[in-house]
Amino acid sequence: MGKRNFLIFAVFSLCILALPLLLRESYLLHVFVFIGINTMLAVALNLLLGYAGQISLGHGALFGLGAYLSAILTTKYAINPWMAMVIAGTIVSSLSFLIGFPILKLKGHYLAMATLGFGIILYILFNETVEWTGGPSGLPGIPCLKIGNLAFDHDLANFYLVWIFALVTMMGSLNLNHSRIGRALRAISDSEVAARILGVEAWPLKVKIFTVSAFISSLAGSLYAHTMTFIAPASFGFNFSVEILTMVVVGGLGSVYGSFWGAAILTLLPEWLRVFQDLDIIIYGILLILIMMFMPQGLAGLLSVKKRGP
Repeated sequence: MGKRNFLIFAVFSLCILALPLLLRESYLLHVFVFIGINTMLAVALNLLLGYAGQISLGHGALFGLGAYLSAILTTKYAINPWMAMVIAGTIVSSLSFLIGFPILKLKGHYLAMATLGFGIILYILFNETVEWTGGPSGLPGIPCLKIGNLAFDHDLANFYLVWIFALVTMMGSLNLNHSRIGRALRAISDSEVAARILGVEAWPLKVKIFTVSAFISSLAGSLYAHTMTFIAPASFGFNFSVEILTMVVVGGLGSVYGSFWGAAILTLLPEWLRVFQDLDIIIYGILLILIMMFMPQGLAGLLSVKKRGP
């Protein structure tokens, strides 16, 4: 990351961390906790889709697997929540590494269907393994995270907890984007055949970025479990995987800041549309269609065009 990019990220981080001074209502802080978690998920999927050009419809399930593993380890085995997050992330990323070898040989809609199938399998397990997950009724009593006597058990503390993780994730993605690996991933996205000719080992690199993406998704899931202290399978279904994908596309493929804006808009939009009651889902769909029609490259593409304009 160059000096200019570092300064931009520093200003962005300071603005985010200063938000609680402006958000007087606890409810708004709670919403921004969700935006932070969704930003992590959007950045994770953007690593795979925006950088490497590999689509996934299973990230909602990876998010859920991280949440459930962390919750089960803490509620059933009394493992420290921080250690549970690490164990959950290790298991999810290891599983993703193993399944990544066969499914990342697929391309296009075949890859999308494979990740969708994987997500559906996990969703069924969340519902059917009642003894461990609580089934459709959910799993309550998940302990919050603590550092010494400081417990992250209220919205302000959760805001800073989640956003520190989100900002570190964004910074790591920015560094990756400007690295040799980032350039190799973009080469794979543009043309896998050309990348191979230039000496890029496409398949192993795709598996590695899928593993990193899964680890970030698992961390987001663990944060969700320990900040909400209750989880249920309905939060990790196919619809949420599509929502994460929409966040990435609306924000802009390959853009870290676009991931934030996509996550922010799609998290806030349902809240703003509540006043329309039964019409909210119709208006939500129309707005997404308009965004895709007039901003096909997402918000990041729109800002880039304005920057280059006269």
